[in-house]
Amino acid sequence: ICAIAHVTAVKMPAFHRHEEERFFVTAQGRQPVPSIYDPATRELSVVVPSYNEEDRLPLMMDEALGYLEKRQKQDPSFTYEVIVVDDGSKDQTKEVALKYSKKYGSDKVRVLPLVKNRGKGGAVRMGVFSSRGEKILMADADGATKFPDIEKVEEGLKNLHPWPNGMAISCGSRAHLEKDSIAKRSYFRTLLMYGFHFLVWFLCVKEIRDTQCGFKLLTRKAAEETFTALHIERWAFDVELLYIAQRLKIPIAEVAVNWTEIEGSKLVPFWSWLQMGRDLLFIRLRYMTGAWKLETRKYN
Repeated sequence: ICAIAHVTAVKMPAFHRHEEERFFVTAQGRQPVPSIYDPATRELSVVVPSYNEEDRLPLMMDEALGYLEKRQKQDPSFTYEVIVVDDGSKDQTKEVALKYSKKYGSDKVRVLPLVKNRGKGGAVRMGVFSSRGEKILMADADGATKFPDIEKVEEGLKNLHPWPNGMAISCGSRAHLEKDSIAKRSYFRTLLMYGFHFLVWFLCVKEIRDTQCGFKLLTRKAAEETFTALHIERWAFDVELLYIAQRLKIPIAEVAVNWTEIEGSKLVPFWSWLQMGRDLLFIRLRYMTGAWKLETRKYN
């Protein structure tokens, strides 16, 4: 298994961006995307990976933009952008997102359609590379985490001072809700959950109890350093992201957030978890054997 993991490894992350993906889509036309290496011009970027989310996206966008607009009115110096990354959707996800771009303006709501489905990790990375924020928040399109809880992860980020080289990560966590979730799940799904948690702890990340909550806040520098080294583009990308952060000695906070399970998840309990288990094993083996190295390079 170790030999297979080493031989089949792609040495450096694939950063290819199709020509169509070099532009945001707006009601008025196309706008060129910025770069993660440009100086920040917004206080906050919210990256929302979306695949076939025409039904769930509006609830999340209404809550997020309602909060962000209210915060901006209270503090005019606060600036933000929401980047909806349409991950090759086959439904009307892009059209739904464009309605918000038209309502709030293309400077606040930006829509980045991908030519083909890359997976959640790939979609988040493309959004991060196209962001302008000093802080970058990953937020799921289902709105399972209440958006005002951003204040909790922001507080977690502040408590990590002093940051080495301006790098820090604050992770929303559902670990405090685990007992309630077990009561609602089948024995099989509970077994899968515990098995996955054990593999994460044993192979990759020991200090974070919930690696999979899609509500993570990163400083711009931390996002640059971790996402340029990221290989996994599917469900287990969160684990590799935090594994990289630990290897780079980036401080990480874990903060309890409110979370509600929303119907319509793209995660297929057995097969997705099997794929994630394989990815976890390969993450550890490929870094351990030197097939993957933390040699970040600038994204062109």
